[in-house]
Amino acid sequence: MFDRSIGEFSRFVLIALGCIILGFIWGNWSIALIAGLAVYLVSLLWQQHRFNRWLAGGRRGPSPSTFGIWGEIYDDFYRIQRRHRRERQKLHAMLRRVQDSTNALREGIVALENGDNLAWWNPAAGELLGLQASDTGQSLVNFVRDPGFVSYMHSDASGVREPLTLPAPGNEALLLQLEVTRYGQNEALVIVRDITRLRNLEQMRRDFVANVSHELRTPLTVITGYLETLQGSDVAPPPWQRPLAQMEEQAARMAALVNDLLLLARLETSECKIGDVPVDVSELIGRVAREARSFSGGRHKVLVQCETDSRIRGDAGELHSAFANLVLNAVKYSPAGGTIQLRWWQDRRGGHFSVQDQGIGIDPVHIPRLTERFYRVDPGRSRGSGGTGLGLAIVKHVLLRHCGEMSIESTPAQGSTFTLHFPEHKLTAKPVPTPKASEEMANT
Repeated sequence: MFDRSIGEFSRFVLIALGCIILGFIWGNWSIALIAGLAVYLVSLLWQQHRFNRWLAGGRRGPSPSTFGIWGEIYDDFYRIQRRHRRERQKLHAMLRRVQDSTNALREGIVALENGDNLAWWNPAAGELLGLQASDTGQSLVNFVRDPGFVSYMHSDASGVREPLTLPAPGNEALLLQLEVTRYGQNEALVIVRDITRLRNLEQMRRDFVANVSHELRTPLTVITGYLETLQGSDVAPPPWQRPLAQMEEQAARMAALVNDLLLLARLETSECKIGDVPVDVSELIGRVAREARSFSGGRHKVLVQCETDSRIRGDAGELHSAFANLVLNAVKYSPAGGTIQLRWWQDRRGGHFSVQDQGIGIDPVHIPRLTERFYRVDPGRSRGSGGTGLGLAIVKHVLLRHCGEMSIESTPAQGSTFTLHFPEHKLTAKPVPTPKASEEMANT
């Protein structure tokens, strides 16, 4: 720009000198200078007018051709215009590719703006949610009226949220999974997946496991009965006693596996409603501790610390299964002479039951998968201890049915701590006995 200014100034000086020379030739240099400068000024104003008219016309076509500094300005603007046009074409091509790729997806994608208002969606989302072109600008909750989804959308959580599963609007046979991600200025992206086939396959798997497990109970009972009879009589010769004992042990192990599979299948069945009975926590922990001491056979020290008298509203059998699985696992994976600490306490977040052992510990890489069915950190050791690989999966489903969570802390070769967390609304205070009742209890 500085070079252009110098060039234009040189041009101005040459025009002025030319006018002065012509003026001396004509005999009046001042009039010639004024006339020349006026023509130069009119030329500049005319070029500016052409430039403004070209800008007002949307800068269509090439810039006006001229000379001097305005010619250079025209050329610069035209080059910038061409570069912007190429970038705009690239952007449009990229947007078309993105739109074509999202249109080809089987998952539905919905873009929301101004909170929950529909801005754009792909054909899959329109088919799954029943959206039409005229629905743009309306709130998504007007089309997905499930109360769980309404509260899910109106929650204050930001970023990626856990997926929500619900029936499709207007078609109860379809099961949808919706995942909402908040971003930008009150904008959101909703991913909609049809998981009906997965639900059906999962239901088939559950039914198969439950039916097979149920059918296995009768032959296992018959086999176990005959084995016990043979071992308790003199019919079997001495060389057969050891094989019979091993057969009885494996039959018992298989029966335990079948029972765990049946329990897990029952817990996974959505139609199975949870009980609402107040379960005395201190009594439950005491019973589990006695079972652990019996199972340990004196090889471990089981300590109990119950800081508050509380009750958990739920299913007594399921809660006992969850507590017992954690404690028996601690016994199985703790070396002889180790201490197992059972603790119950309450705070503002709810009630907590922890099982701390001094066992072999767990590598952090295995912790996220511990609640999977049949997942074993050390397969050989698990089989030797008689585990089925379903204990923590049962604990997980019991907690889901009781609105609870589980946290795991472990260090290899130092031990592990498994903690069950129950929300405050699932807890009730243990009633204080009346003086009359206390006197009757003392007399008994």
